[in-house]
Amino acid sequence: MTESADPVLVIGAGVQGLTTGVVLAEAGRRVRIRTADRPQDTTSAVAGAMWGPAMLRPADRVLYWVTRSHAEFTALARDEASGVHLAAGRMAARADLGDTLPAETKLIPDLRRCTPAELPEGFVSGYRATVPLIDMPRYLDYLVDRFQDAGGELLLSPVTSLADAVAEAATVVNCTGVGACELVGDPGVHPVRGQHVIVRNPGLDEYFIELTNSEEFVGYLPHGDRVVLGGVAVEHDWDRTPRDDVSAGIRRRCAAVEPRLADAEVLAEQVGLRPGRDAVRVEAERYEGARIIHNYGHGGCGVALSWGCAFEAADLAGA
Repeated sequence: MTESADPVLVIGAGVQGLTTGVVLAEAGRRVRIRTADRPQDTTSAVAGAMWGPAMLRPADRVLYWVTRSHAEFTALARDEASGVHLAAGRMAARADLGDTLPAETKLIPDLRRCTPAELPEGFVSGYRATVPLIDMPRYLDYLVDRFQDAGGELLLSPVTSLADAVAEAATVVNCTGVGACELVGDPGVHPVRGQHVIVRNPGLDEYFIELTNSEEFVGYLPHGDRVVLGGVAVEHDWDRTPRDDVSAGIRRRCAAVEPRLADAEVLAEQVGLRPGRDAVRVEAERYEGARIIHNYGHGGCGVALSWGCAFEAADLAGA
């Protein structure tokens, strides 16, 4: 495709910013990403992460985003360099999940109910499924390489205001996550604090995720020689310092489901601030003669929605 003369500035180098940058650059646009944090220092870097149903609004657009993303991640799982792989595992709840499933579960060919023997103590309902798991440190490096190979430029250079951004480009894509609260003055954006414990893998190849609305839950995701243990989801908490009591609770809950995790060597404790919002925002607006495309507010489903949102944002940018 012939390169467009109209450059695009993407703000933010988490999974949304990098994925949007890749889509735009590979469509032939001249793209620069400016970021306050290196990709490995963003909230995206400490995500679990997995593709799965996203119970967010607006529901019809979320279905498209998560469906498009599933196709991309499934393809990426064939590339060892991507950090994406397909893994079997369980999604379970301490209450009956019923028979009504999100529409996107139709994308999972081997989805089936767990038998009672497959459910840990205290869990009463669940499903087995093979889904993409994403090793985020490796995956972010992959996205950076792919973006730069397509001609994109990545700068460690904070954007202080929208005026600063539009002075550089007439088309700006805002992928600032929880930072949108300050950058665009969106009072609906708030932090949802997450904390993970990273341990050496004691031999696990299956994941486990507790389906719940509670602040505390059980989750472990194996990525080669390490396992990401979670988790918590604390609304309106800006603290990015790991807390010993939270880590102890995470390890205790995970070991109750998978005893091999009880004595696993701890490699790191990490905290990220998910961008909570009542609805994901992917839309365009005019600002001082420029076009701003917003792509933020994905809560804990940023990775699962990333490719679908990136393609829509790129369409809004005229790619």
